[in-house]
Amino acid sequence: MNAPQAIRNLRGPGQLLLQWEDGEHSLSHTRLRGACPCSQCRAARLSGVISLVRDDVRVQRITSQGYGVQLVFSDGHERGIYPWAYLRDLVIHNAISSGRSPSTRRAGGGR
Repeated sequence: MNAPQAIRNLRGPGQLLLQWEDGEHSLSHTRLRGACPCSQCRAARLSGVISLVRDDVRVQRITSQGYGVQLVFSDGHERGIYPWAYLRDLVIHNAISSGRSPSTRRAGGGR
């Protein structure tokens, strides 16, 4: 999976905007934190533990890792590295869950 062309972190509304060739997609910081791919969070999910993520959690820092990004959250969690393909899967899953096309926004502001 190719890296997005651009990433914008909107801390106020808690959204991460990812610009791929097919348009701009957004993922909420809360969704990203809840879907953390680190081994500790994955093990908890696999064992059935449901971790509640506060609505006010925010991405504080984004660090490129080549094949993805490391996200550092306001709750102190910083172990997760989110591969580009995983972020794309989250976008697609969110779109399907809400009954929308995965392209939530097109460049230039259109849908």
